[in-house]
Amino acid sequence: MFLCVFYGSHFIIFAKGAVPVTLLQIHYLITIADSGSMNKAAEQLFVSQPTLTSAVRELETEIGITIFNRTSRGVTPTNEGLEFLRHARQVYQQYELLQMKYGDHSSIKQKFGVSTQHYSFVDKAFVEMVKQFDTLSFEFAIRETKTADVIRDVGEMRSEIGILYRSEYNHRMLGKLLRDNDLEFHHLIDCRAYVYLWRGHPLAGESAITFQQLTGYPCLSFEQGSQSSAFLAEEILTENEYPRAIHATDRATMLNLMVGLNGYTLCSGIICEELNGDDYVAVPYAEDDDNQNSVMEIGYIQKKNYILSEIGQVFLKEIRRYLGILEE
Repeated sequence: MFLCVFYGSHFIIFAKGAVPVTLLQIHYLITIADSGSMNKAAEQLFVSQPTLTSAVRELETEIGITIFNRTSRGVTPTNEGLEFLRHARQVYQQYELLQMKYGDHSSIKQKFGVSTQHYSFVDKAFVEMVKQFDTLSFEFAIRETKTADVIRDVGEMRSEIGILYRSEYNHRMLGKLLRDNDLEFHHLIDCRAYVYLWRGHPLAGESAITFQQLTGYPCLSFEQGSQSSAFLAEEILTENEYPRAIHATDRATMLNLMVGLNGYTLCSGIICEELNGDDYVAVPYAEDDDNQNSVMEIGYIQKKNYILSEIGQVFLKEIRRYLGILEE
């Protein structure tokens, strides 16, 4: 547990063992964790690297844990450090909200971040949300990333909201990951699988496409990194065996491979042509006895019992507006 109080001009957090942790130290830690480097963090904080390193070591000694592993490639949080940072981010975010409401509005920008699997409709909702706020007063971030990173970002409060999907196939594994990170899933919409390909593809004119028709073309999917698992895949029906498979890390490359190699991917069918263009089509996936379709439940994740910020509420409103979902 963490008790937060003001003492004079200092914001102090009392960690377990009644060891005081100042807001400045918390700011240092979060900046280091986000940059992954002491040198980069020092540049952003306008302090010397030795000063920053000394401050972190002093804090680690005071609270009795090692927060960061240090290597020649940078720094990464330890398991204990991750837990500490999760609490610290929540405290720091609450401080920023207090500053926005009662402090000097010109001295701090309210931050809002969303982490998501690769969905163009999320980009569209994000754009419409940003238009409603002054970007001089707010700092926004959208992170299209791997499934495990979406969960980690929200779990560590780096992002307030995460967008991903679950299905009968990954439901159990995903549920465990969410519980481990103190997160909860909120349903937005159910979809069936679609085949996404470019308009010049030989199958683009079909009213529906079967698994057998796809066997001659490469199946494209987003790479999930060292933790790669079919349970973490962004694409529906990953339990099937695809003889021709190519992995990509971003949507632009994925679209290029669709054109250059007549590749395809399996998706929700919710495509934002305004952002993606109309050179690509989503064709319904036709199931058969051996290759069944599946329900893709798209939703958002957030910290349990967490009250969303005004920006977070507006973002979800724009998501629901685009998906045609009635307001709750």
